[in-house]
Amino acid sequence: MAARLEGPERRRPEPDAREPLARFVLGLDVGSSVIRCHVYDRTARVRGSSEQKVDNLYPQPGWVEIDPDVLWAQFVAVIKDAVKAAGVQMNQIAGLGLSTQRATFITWNKKTGHHFHNFISWQDLRATELVKSWNNSLIMKLLHSSCRVLHFFSRNQRMLTASRFNFTTQQASLRLVWILQNLSEVQKAVEEENCCFGTIDTWLLHKLTKGSAYATDFSNASTTGFFDPFRMCWSGLITSIVSIPHSILPPVKDTSHNFGSVDEEIFGVPIPIVALVGDQQSAMFGECCFQTGDVKLTMGTGTFLDINTGNNLQQTNGGFYPLIGWKIGQEVVCLAEGNAGDTGTAIKWAQQLDLFKDAAETEKMAQSLEDSEGVYFVPSFSGLQAPVNDPCACAAFMGLKPSTSKFHLVRAILESIAFRNKQLYDMLQKEIHIPVTNVRADGGVCKNAFVMQMTSDLINKKIDRPADFDMSCLGAASLAGLAIGFWTDKEELMKLRQSEMVFKPQKKWQDAFLYWV
Repeated sequence: MAARLEGPERRRPEPDAREPLARFVLGLDVGSSVIRCHVYDRTARVRGSSEQKVDNLYPQPGWVEIDPDVLWAQFVAVIKDAVKAAGVQMNQIAGLGLSTQRATFITWNKKTGHHFHNFISWQDLRATELVKSWNNSLIMKLLHSSCRVLHFFSRNQRMLTASRFNFTTQQASLRLVWILQNLSEVQKAVEEENCCFGTIDTWLLHKLTKGSAYATDFSNASTTGFFDPFRMCWSGLITSIVSIPHSILPPVKDTSHNFGSVDEEIFGVPIPIVALVGDQQSAMFGECCFQTGDVKLTMGTGTFLDINTGNNLQQTNGGFYPLIGWKIGQEVVCLAEGNAGDTGTAIKWAQQLDLFKDAAETEKMAQSLEDSEGVYFVPSFSGLQAPVNDPCACAAFMGLKPSTSKFHLVRAILESIAFRNKQLYDMLQKEIHIPVTNVRADGGVCKNAFVMQMTSDLINKKIDRPADFDMSCLGAASLAGLAIGFWTDKEELMKLRQSEMVFKPQKKWQDAFLYWV
């Protein structure tokens, strides 16, 4: 049963209109489908916002790229538009925090700043054969076996993690190797020590400061596939195995940190850049999942299920992977994460087939039917991630009949999202031995009450949906605000968080789930 929170406790206090010099903080999120900028006041209320669609390019089947020049123009535009919409001046912005899609990277000329290629997206599959080859290689088998032996004698968690490590297409590592092997311009720049590697956060920092700052943060670094979260540095072992030169990698800084200021020529004033963070870690922070056992379910382009594991890194056999959530001074918070690659992607695909005009229609379409009439959908345009872990799995409908309508197809797609959520949650319960305290959802797909309710039913847990779905923006703004004293501490942020609805378990779906699996 979904319980909507009513009454005055839902309302954030209005800002004091008598404070003309009140300052604000920017929260930016460069996601897989949208670039957003929100202007937040001290009550964490959005005073103005702007967004633009990210145009992914598909130069070959399985390849996914982003034009960096277009992305930069859009990035600058959303900041200007959001500040204008808020009715404030640039000199009233106290600082900005930047959340970005992770493991999407680019390389560029260190001297000129000229990029050698488009951004290679985390959804890109060009390195599929490299991933297969490396995971089946003698080197990896020797690594796994030797680390198992070392773990047996030492009980060292780092050795256990290394014994289970495998490459995936979503990591930047082997896509970067592909670039190094196939682009002669990059090879030459590496030889001349004139090449820079960066995920989107690093590149935007470089652009915002006109080349004076070059860095990433621990949350973004930990998702690349060649960062050692135990030693909190780039992995000498992985980089040496796959021949990634350390000379091209950026320094790694705290998540909430003074990275420098925006060059004055861009916005007219030097705005401090005080937080860089990966989008899922940012959403975790925005949801105030600060306690061990807190779980965040983000349903956007893909689905990401994260659990706060405190200061302990955890690794499982099924596909959950350890990450750095954030580092603020001496505090290091770790996460375990599992993901499904195609959530919003599946809904967008169905829209392109004219099954509906607006994604908001899908909720009522699904609810208008008793069931999907035995129609099931496998959401795997970019393979199936944990617990199946098959990069070659194809999307498919099953159980089609002459009586199947577009309503059945839409319901089957929405059900498949909830079923994948159930798979991820079951694996978390089985392999992460930390009791779940709270489950909080965010992302565009969490607007869909059918998916939310079905997920709550399947995992048999309450799911809290926030008043503001753009948790990555809020998390980036929160981290930035803490860095400059805009907000005092995490306790203040928790008081500002607002729930819009809590979904409670209602119906049993076990038979349908078992059939889908």
